[in-house]
Amino acid sequence: NKTNKRRIMNNFKKVGLSALAGSLAMFSANAVEYTVSGDAQAVWSSAEGNEAGAIGSNGKGIGVDTDLYFSASGELDNGWTVSVFTALDLEQSNTATSGGINSSAQMTIGMGSMGTFQFNDISGSAANAIDDVLPKAYEEVWDGTTHGASSHAFGSNTQSGSVDFRTPSFSIGSGVTMSASGTYDPNAGAGPASAGGVAGSQQSGTAVTVKFVSDTGLTIGAGEETVADTGINRGAGTTTVYALYSMGPISVGYQEAYINASSNPVGSSTAGADTESDGYAIAYTAGNMSVSYGVVNEQKQAVGATAALLEVEMSAVQASYTMGAMTLGASLYETDNPEGVTGKYEETELSVSFAF
Repeated sequence: NKTNKRRIMNNFKKVGLSALAGSLAMFSANAVEYTVSGDAQAVWSSAEGNEAGAIGSNGKGIGVDTDLYFSASGELDNGWTVSVFTALDLEQSNTATSGGINSSAQMTIGMGSMGTFQFNDISGSAANAIDDVLPKAYEEVWDGTTHGASSHAFGSNTQSGSVDFRTPSFSIGSGVTMSASGTYDPNAGAGPASAGGVAGSQQSGTAVTVKFVSDTGLTIGAGEETVADTGINRGAGTTTVYALYSMGPISVGYQEAYINASSNPVGSSTAGADTESDGYAIAYTAGNMSVSYGVVNEQKQAVGATAALLEVEMSAVQASYTMGAMTLGASLYETDNPEGVTGKYEETELSVSFAF
């Protein structure tokens, strides 16, 4: 999905009911609110590259992406809150229509000062939310590349079919607040099971995050995700750290990630190659206008007799302008050494999106 879309929640249907339907009815919720919203985006893209396999990526195209968002929330008799969210992605391609793919679905139970539990049926985990926190005016730097970027892999193994516990933010003194989360996924990397069913994965996964926010505008955070030593991934893990600073209209950020590949993947007698990455970005926002510049570097490390690949550099210059429910966006992407081999790939995107 396009992550930069402004989701202006202009409700076109709100129904007050006395109880949540289905599985939520047992909680005796009151004043439940149902909301339907969405957005639509038309994108013109132009791409050119001389790296291996780029012929199929060169050219121009216009595509449309439409999303619908369904949510419901209510308060329980004990003061807790319960909410559900589902997103349908109606994006079309040059071969077929997706037909309404369920791209995101969560159920959240808020317990006030005791924290929050969130069941991540499809995406939405606290860990995956910090895979890339660099400031941007349009899209993530790696969005416009043929390179199979892994710098944003943090939380990917525990993002679906998992449960989060999220602490509330609390003061630790000197104008600093702290919050944390823990995620457990019984089927790491395998997606969700059906209600009452089991998924096909044998390994479990866990993830933890922590964040410190200062009233000076500085935010520092970190996270670690690990997969149990069974099944396909066998000990794979990812670590990320980041720092963000905002001062008036200017935001800057820096983030590092290290991907510890499987120690001994099933069907292989050798360990996978680890990957390390770092990135930085700066964004300036004035009124309805935003501009940004970002760079992400990543390199697959040597393993055994196999040498390290070339460092991949992905960069993007971006701008966006918002007029009410309409946003105009533009991005110039460039990738050096995609897939760790000599070459270059460039992509330009112009878009117009609407929130409704």
